[in-house]
Amino acid sequence: MFTSQTSSFQESIDVEEKDADFDSEELTAYSPKTQHISSYYSIYYYQNTSLTLLDSSLPAEAEPELRSYISRRLSKGALLGGMGNIATVELSVPEQAVGCYCCLLEQERSPEQPEADGNGWVVCLLGGSEKGLNLFRIELDKYVQGLQSSLTPEMQNLESEVRPYLSRWYEESVMHIHRVVQLVQTNISYLLYAALSHTHVEVTGADERTKTDVARFIKAASLQGLVQEEPSTASLCKTVSEDSPTDLLIDCASSPPAFTNAVSNRFCDDWIQAFINAAERFNPFLLRQILENFKLKAIQDMNNLKRFIRQAEMSHYALFRCCLFLQSCGNGDVLLQNARAEHSGLPEACSIIRVLEEFLAEQAVGTVQ
Repeated sequence: MFTSQTSSFQESIDVEEKDADFDSEELTAYSPKTQHISSYYSIYYYQNTSLTLLDSSLPAEAEPELRSYISRRLSKGALLGGMGNIATVELSVPEQAVGCYCCLLEQERSPEQPEADGNGWVVCLLGGSEKGLNLFRIELDKYVQGLQSSLTPEMQNLESEVRPYLSRWYEESVMHIHRVVQLVQTNISYLLYAALSHTHVEVTGADERTKTDVARFIKAASLQGLVQEEPSTASLCKTVSEDSPTDLLIDCASSPPAFTNAVSNRFCDDWIQAFINAAERFNPFLLRQILENFKLKAIQDMNNLKRFIRQAEMSHYALFRCCLFLQSCGNGDVLLQNARAEHSGLPEACSIIRVLEEFLAEQAVGTVQ
């Protein structure tokens, strides 16, 4: 049983060999000396079924091709107000086929201007592949929505606000995970552990962008909202305060950054090299896929533990299997922390969890000796 689990874990880490789509679509755009993937944007005003170009960073021959594509999507009702749509488009750019995120931002309805009903702006962000952009859909949605308040039919602020904002979409919406891995390098395991264990992270000696990048990384690596029957925030906070009363502190005034109260485990350590390798290839899409695989493996282990705990209530052998599982997965402390919060109102489960915690504590002492 545990041989197959180890094999599954290795497959989830080894994204570079496993993920053929990224090998063919993404990695061709990178070399060890390449530092940026090509990215583009276009913004149009949509009025009475017609599109008017406001600004674009696409080559002159490619922009009309994109406009034609957007017109077809609009005529089919495929672009809904406020909802981003991601697809692959073929344009006259070096990449030929690129991922394209499109969003229709509807103009605010007004009784004074009933003729403006249905009008709005179509924002297009292009780069990488469809699959790659889909990994950052939440970030792209949020970034484009942040443009809404700056848009007016006259667009007098095009050069001062809109163009600089759109020009930064790739750096702000896609590259933050890469910047964090580049910043902390092999210490990335401490951030992964903090995200899984709900440990607060405080960054000092850094600019606001770096602080925001770290906070976004922690949020992206967290399992909050993804785990079935998720523990309540109150029970988790109580459990975390009992287990780890100190925050993870990162002082960026020194180079490399200095970590205080840093904690990791074997599970998080095993992912370090995958993150480092992807960062060295300057591939933010591969980095995000690795992060998603990390979360998926953690969720699978949490679900396995919950199943073992239910079985252990009726079987001593299942309790033994549970101990073996916690010993082999390398993430037993985090899994038990979440299990304790989730089963806080179930006496039988709590007694089993206490036995498992004692087992892990004995194993830890044996390892140190």
